[in-house]
Amino acid sequence: MIRLSLFAGMFCLVCTGLSAQNITRESSLDDLSLAFAKNSWNAFYDFLALPNDAHFPEDMEKNIQWCEQAFSQRGFKVQRLPTPELPLLLAELPQPGAEKTVLVYLQIDGQPVDPSAWFQENPFVPVLKEKDATGNWQIIPWARLESDYQPEWRIFARSTSDAKGPAMAFLQAFDITTFLEKSPNYNLKVIMDFEEELGSPNLPPAVARHKALLSADMLIICDGPRHITNQPTLTFGARGIATITLQVFGPKVAQHSGHYGNYAPNPALRLAQLLSGMKDEEGRVTIPGFYEGIALDDATRSILAQVPDDEKFIQENLGIAAPDQVGNNYQEALQYPSLNIRGLSSAWTGKQVRTVVPAEATAEIDIRLVPESDPKRLIQLVRDYITSQGYHITDQAPTDAERQQYSKILRMESSISYLAFRTDFDSEVGLWLDRAIVGAFGKTPIKIRSSGGSIPISPFVQTLGIPAVTVPIVNRDNNQHSPNENIRLGNYVDGIKTYLAILLEAL
Repeated sequence: MIRLSLFAGMFCLVCTGLSAQNITRESSLDDLSLAFAKNSWNAFYDFLALPNDAHFPEDMEKNIQWCEQAFSQRGFKVQRLPTPELPLLLAELPQPGAEKTVLVYLQIDGQPVDPSAWFQENPFVPVLKEKDATGNWQIIPWARLESDYQPEWRIFARSTSDAKGPAMAFLQAFDITTFLEKSPNYNLKVIMDFEEELGSPNLPPAVARHKALLSADMLIICDGPRHITNQPTLTFGARGIATITLQVFGPKVAQHSGHYGNYAPNPALRLAQLLSGMKDEEGRVTIPGFYEGIALDDATRSILAQVPDDEKFIQENLGIAAPDQVGNNYQEALQYPSLNIRGLSSAWTGKQVRTVVPAEATAEIDIRLVPESDPKRLIQLVRDYITSQGYHITDQAPTDAERQQYSKILRMESSISYLAFRTDFDSEVGLWLDRAIVGAFGKTPIKIRSSGGSIPISPFVQTLGIPAVTVPIVNRDNNQHSPNENIRLGNYVDGIKTYLAILLEAL
């Protein structure tokens, strides 16, 4: 059932390659997934070679066009949903007589890059690597993929795992359904986000504006890493995120520490004291009411205990002797809101260090949210705590009059990116995905109640009123957001198999 003549011509070339691999419609899901993966290496290379930092709209336009062509060639109706910045892209494929509609979320943009920190010439020139005898990654010729495949090989480039790899795996899974002359028994909608790494600032109003167009019965999110054991995984929630900037002021300009040390208040020290008072020595937030409304009953703890975490391995991998005591283990820790200092700055360090009393000190904070926590309330609790420590809070640099009136001045800014969500394991979407994974892999997937990271899904969950589940496929040690991001080839192949099983599973 080839859906477009243009795709038919392209597909003939693919089928020629499949014939050489002795692939037929009777082949197993494993063989089909591997065969289509092998035929996709060069297309995946071209996709990764498109720079995708959303700070550069001209680069993102090329990614948008690539996606438009990829889905149009496969028979989808594709349209841009305009926003004040980059558009969202919606691809639709209705099925005759289908009673259900599944919305699939794909992220296409990636984090900024620092080429000097990558062990290759260019983060947007993908390279194939294998480990040598000493355990170090070494570049091997890309051409080896034409005749060989090793599941432990990896492709290194920005967005290999977060999240062009899942997007390409989804496309390959769809191509297999075409090869098999099968279709999902549900309507399929795919929404592509090109500003996820910016916090998807334009997504909430766009979802509200296009509510009817995006309507569906459930949402599948193709993002994130599998459990650390690299077994098939389903994640039923994610924490939300809010951010706060705190800036404490000292003298109007940095002053000589010999002349004014012990006299001019040091804003770096005051900020350190303020921050240290927000948590105890075991990492628990001490601001009154921060954890209010969150209680883990025995049933919830039983669900969390089913995740096969190796706490010792996690701590060794992180290089820590002991974790913070928010919850009794890793999974429990993720069920509470967090208060994290994500950046600190004041004066100069290193070769630029100077003997001064700084003029100001800045802290960047993120708060990871859970469904039980109201971000506005948590931000207000932080504000109330700062006020209780004697600070006058402003939203801009203080005036001379304010400097004379208040001995402790702090500028505070805050924003809420998106909320947390959580879906029940026994929901319709949860049971359906479980059937698909068991059918493909012969075992029940690891089910995680909530991931620690944040994804911009709450607008869909809240505005559209639909449940959401994340179907992660990539290796956890993929260095996402960091230099030398990569995807394990075995995970890419398994990802194709995972999405194929979902496309073929009746709903």
